[in-house]
Amino acid sequence: MSKVLIIGGGAAGMMAGVFVARNHHEVHILEKNEKLGKKVFITGKGRCNVTNACDTEELFPAMMSNPKFLYSGFYSFTPQDVMEFFEKAGVPLKVERGNRVFPQSDHSSDIIRALERELKKAGAKIHLHTAVQEIIKKPVTEFVTDSANTLESEATLTESGSDAGKGRKGKKSPDIQQEKITGVILTDGTFIEGDAVIVATGGFSYQSTGSTGDGYRFARELGLKVTDIAPSLVPLKTKEDYIPKLQGLSLKNTGLTIKNGKKVLYEDFGEMMFTHFGVTGPMILSASAHIGAKLAKAPNGELSVYLDLKPALTREQLDARILREFEAGPNKQFKNVIGVLFPSSLTPVMLELGGIPEEKKIHDISREERQHFIDLIKAFPFTITGMGEFKEAIITRGGVSVKEINPGTMESKKISGLYFAGEVLDLDAVTGGYNLQIAWSTAYLAAQAIQ
Repeated sequence: MSKVLIIGGGAAGMMAGVFVARNHHEVHILEKNEKLGKKVFITGKGRCNVTNACDTEELFPAMMSNPKFLYSGFYSFTPQDVMEFFEKAGVPLKVERGNRVFPQSDHSSDIIRALERELKKAGAKIHLHTAVQEIIKKPVTEFVTDSANTLESEATLTESGSDAGKGRKGKKSPDIQQEKITGVILTDGTFIEGDAVIVATGGFSYQSTGSTGDGYRFARELGLKVTDIAPSLVPLKTKEDYIPKLQGLSLKNTGLTIKNGKKVLYEDFGEMMFTHFGVTGPMILSASAHIGAKLAKAPNGELSVYLDLKPALTREQLDARILREFEAGPNKQFKNVIGVLFPSSLTPVMLELGGIPEEKKIHDISREERQHFIDLIKAFPFTITGMGEFKEAIITRGGVSVKEINPGTMESKKISGLYFAGEVLDLDAVTGGYNLQIAWSTAYLAAQAIQ
């Protein structure tokens, strides 16, 4: 039986704790907050989009970083396995649009409570208000030679390492674990001995929940590479002064096209909302994951966006619809006719951009003016000028480099007994339950790998 220390009591940490404890190891979850699952509590607007009920192979196109790395994880602990886990843990689930899975209660707290119950049932020990300052390692005394792939004993593996980690030909063996974990030091100076450590500290988004980048610091201090981090799944900032006028307006079933000049960078269909500084909502958040790096390289740091406000209608069908409204009130003013086509808060902006004087009589509107107005409906324009910040980001892009990690076990290739799970890794996806699936799957792999 091993003594396993799990740093972080979020999604990945809790799930790892359950399976490690079920495998009869001594488990200690070290959580610096006053309770477990603070970020889980706010995911999915407090409803917790647990996973996506798609087939496993359909997960990979939703990954934005290193999808091949997740092959073992996703096939070892699939979305269906996740759903079965929570159903057995007493949380009835439901599947909504886009295969998004939520608890039937729409309460993320049910997911957290289920994980807490399973942790306690399996015998895991939970330590709240317990922050880790440092992960401790020591050299190992055995390593694999390059030439024969056999174990050689060394008296010690010195820090200078003049011959350490070298095979008979004097070359350092790649991916050979030359050090092992011995425990952690807490911020109060207490040393806790452990045979293995799982780092499940989350990313750098929603820092009020405790995701303050501790895992990246641990990795760097241990000599592991950490890729550049950036906020992802964030609202987008816009330039036009008419966007704030639409603040609070939500649009469903809307088409989205983002361009850099004439080149289409991203297209989607779904739900979005206008804010005082730009746009947000599921469709926009997913778009941010695709265009983050491209925005920085765009001319003037700007990208053009076009919304199809009536995607269910072709131009011809939309024209016929407008003509019917015109024919019903030929002597009415334009502003009094088009209101039936849009939400009330959108109508003034459409009048402002439409090029037709709002008091103009319907019978005086030309075909060219009508076609121009249709252009506006099918391609409502605005300009993206920036991305939201970490405090607004749902997840973090970047993290502990997956090149440092064994994809079949989540263990460090260099340090025995050191595992990583969840958002701390350089793994991220679009919205729809995929990022939590990353957390569950990587946590499961780490848990099952511990001997």
